[in-house]
Amino acid sequence: MRKTTTFALIATAVLALGCGSGATDKASSSGSDEGGAKAEEKAATAKIGQPARDGKFEFTVKSTKCGVAKIGNDMLGQKAQGQFCLVTVNVKNIGKEAQMFDGSSQKAYAADGTEYSADSGAAIYANKNAETFLNDINPGNQVNGVVVFDIPKNVKLTKLELHDSMFSGGVTVALS
Repeated sequence: MRKTTTFALIATAVLALGCGSGATDKASSSGSDEGGAKAEEKAATAKIGQPARDGKFEFTVKSTKCGVAKIGNDMLGQKAQGQFCLVTVNVKNIGKEAQMFDGSSQKAYAADGTEYSADSGAAIYANKNAETFLNDINPGNQVNGVVVFDIPKNVKLTKLELHDSMFSGGVTVALS
């Protein structure tokens, strides 16, 4: 009986934390509840050079460069399975406490909706100081880094989904 009660309490706490954090992240990333889902998605979409907020981070995509076959040098580097797309992004902590930026929490999408995950291994060679690998950013501070995606040679990325954590709702940045 005691084990069952303990398990039930733990399960309830985990469920409550999960539901609560999702609601908080969603609320902090959307501007308004009015206007339906399309208005919310449109308001949450930024373009290259425009700031976009998700949770404690303000992201500004500076540039993208696709068609890169290899990152690094002859001795230390990585070859793309298809092509590397390098996304240079500025990440600013707009919160009131330190937040960890993790490049592997970022996603890229092709026009057909195919989702691509970031390549953390290749990002090590694209960033001199590991800016996009588990980097704690204090409030008011910002870092510039490169998030790397390894995509097929014939694919063109159309948008990014940037997250302040793996559990956040994310913000969309159009690449075209």
